[in-house]
Amino acid sequence: MSSEFGKTLRVGVFGESHGRAIGVTMQNLPAGEAIDFNTLEAFLDRRRPGKNALSTARNEPDRPVFLSGLLEGKTTGSPLCAIIENRDARSRDYAELSDKPRPGHADYTAFLKWNGEADLRGGGHFSGRLTAPLCIAGGIAKQILARKNIFVGAHLFSVAGIADEAFSRVPDQALFDGIAQKEFPVLNDALGCQMQEAIVAASQAGDSIGGVIECAAVGFPAGIGNPMFDGIENRLSAAIFGIPAVKGLEFGAGFAASSMRGSENNDPFRMDENGNITTTTNHAGGILGGISTGQPIVLRVAMKPTPSIAKAQGTVSLSKRENAELIVHGRHDPCIAPRAVPVVEAVTALVLLDYLLEEKL
Repeated sequence: MSSEFGKTLRVGVFGESHGRAIGVTMQNLPAGEAIDFNTLEAFLDRRRPGKNALSTARNEPDRPVFLSGLLEGKTTGSPLCAIIENRDARSRDYAELSDKPRPGHADYTAFLKWNGEADLRGGGHFSGRLTAPLCIAGGIAKQILARKNIFVGAHLFSVAGIADEAFSRVPDQALFDGIAQKEFPVLNDALGCQMQEAIVAASQAGDSIGGVIECAAVGFPAGIGNPMFDGIENRLSAAIFGIPAVKGLEFGAGFAASSMRGSENNDPFRMDENGNITTTTNHAGGILGGISTGQPIVLRVAMKPTPSIAKAQGTVSLSKRENAELIVHGRHDPCIAPRAVPVVEAVTALVLLDYLLEEKL
């Protein structure tokens, strides 16, 4: 199904933004993995809406309810299923959208795909709301990876042309934990303040802006992955593009590599002080030929501006087959990217854990 991903670890997301609940299933989780629920809820809180003026005013507690797959705080080996109840939906704000699709949103394509029968309240199954259950699964994956000394972290890399500092060549768990404890997920707080000012300015103008998220995974073993069409980049890309609003993805130096010479882009190999093979740089982003090098896996994700804005936009009336104007009501993020930081971590962790389970590591 299109709302599932993974090979050994199968992750599926279900529900709609304004339905009774949204949820996630995880198949083939190993048995006996302890879940720290306080740590999981802290991870979910990083994505939770309604916390400040930089996000939607929709206020959801986002507390998971586990229906199966857990016993006394440990995985049982059977399929895990968890839901999050929707408690603060205001469907009346979306009544007009069944006839007037939002520019930049999936309203129109969903209308075509399902002949007008799709639930489009709050974006329906296409909503960023569906990233909450993704974070349940990803939060569990992060805990399992951490026990293997593999850590995944991310920060807001840029907003409105304002760029944060980049991760160092080898970031560590302490750095990731420090970012996770911040209300605004950046390395340089002064630059973060400039980003926040840009987001508020866009909101006050009835508009929205996009952003870029940088994510890294450290401690992932070398030699994992496959060539050609099943490489680490391939599977990460397929899963990350499932996050609503993602429009671009690059690994390592990414597009900048196209303007380098080979002598600049290549990562020279060397022996480190412990007798291990490493590289002096990491333009490859920890992946060569679809296979991990042992260096940090580094990627950056481009998020588009929120399509739902207060400015008047041109659209059409689907029933009247005529041009129309639309002013979107309701509660929406002026910038999706800050709350998407833990979502990118979640999906990255799930894909990497899937590889380890496939390799029986």
